[in-house]
Amino acid sequence: MARTVLAGVVLTTMALVGIAVLPIASAAQQDTGGVSAQRWQHSDGPLVIGHRGSAGYRPEHTLASYELAVRMGADYLEPDLVSTRDGKLVTRHENEIGGTTDVSSHPEFTGRKATKVIDGVALTGWFTEDFTLAELKTLRAKERIPETRARNTLYDGRFEIPTFQEVVDLQRRLSKELRRDVGIYPETKHPTYFQEIGLALEPKLVDALNRNGLNRPDAKVFVQSFEVANLKTLNRSLRVPIVQLVNGSGAPYDFTKAGDKRTYDDLVTPAGLKEVATYADGIGPSKDRIIPRDAAGFLLAPTNLVKDAHAAKLVVHPFTFRNENAFLPADYRSSTDPAAYGRAFDEYAKFFATGIDGLFSDNADTAVEALASTRR
Repeated sequence: MARTVLAGVVLTTMALVGIAVLPIASAAQQDTGGVSAQRWQHSDGPLVIGHRGSAGYRPEHTLASYELAVRMGADYLEPDLVSTRDGKLVTRHENEIGGTTDVSSHPEFTGRKATKVIDGVALTGWFTEDFTLAELKTLRAKERIPETRARNTLYDGRFEIPTFQEVVDLQRRLSKELRRDVGIYPETKHPTYFQEIGLALEPKLVDALNRNGLNRPDAKVFVQSFEVANLKTLNRSLRVPIVQLVNGSGAPYDFTKAGDKRTYDDLVTPAGLKEVATYADGIGPSKDRIIPRDAAGFLLAPTNLVKDAHAAKLVVHPFTFRNENAFLPADYRSSTDPAAYGRAFDEYAKFFATGIDGLFSDNADTAVEALASTRR
């Protein structure tokens, strides 16, 4: 499958128009080996994964955000999964939804506001597990970081919270319409927490993939999590590749809960990566683990993580790439305005040069163009 770059995209609430097409040639096939070689092969070079859809342009985790990312050329769309009170999988970055929906403006839900301890942290707000799907469908999404992405607030109040099934349906529609196999890259959010309250995510995810014919080695699906135990459980049921997410600091919450003293640092040693490879096919590290920054925010020399992961037969998909100065290394900031775009293409080029196998981006069009530039 050759990736397609789509420029001049204009999204309305019903359709996208004004699309120009530029084909990009496929790269030579890459043998990922190990577990990956048994159930997944990729032959098209680094992947562009639409992080929460196209979060740089639309409120995150909405069908509009996902669709725009795919039409901009993303290979995969990424839904984060949490549960409703009645056990339905919906897509939100967190189960606390006060910051990404208009729930606070619904007087009928004032009494649902609560303080809970999620992964050891006390949070006050509204939580998906306290709402039925029907109730969540009365809410509308809003921009999570309006101070940085003020233009996205234009779309506040326009889009529902999608179910995972609705995302799969969108993936199917776009694959047919665009005549390319669009991938899906779900993440289980707070799996230990949801397990403890009787709303385990894993069985519902496996069931959804089975029901939609997506639990097969040739399906364009990855499953990811920041925790470990749930991935080991999923590995026994899934025939699609699994990715261990690796934060820049801290530890998987299931380790902390179990009294396991290991941290994410331990997972990315050569020995740790070898252990990860027993249940996963790749890692999704914070990009600072590949090219760290100094105290002033400037890039340092790349680490050996990509090389070490490849030696363990693991693919590497770092997160998260964004265009705004607020998120860029100091080397590539255009000004002191955190909301202004910086030299994002330079950052992409630097990371592609390390040999990564893909990346998560809030701005799929920028990522696709940056990748195309490496092949000219």
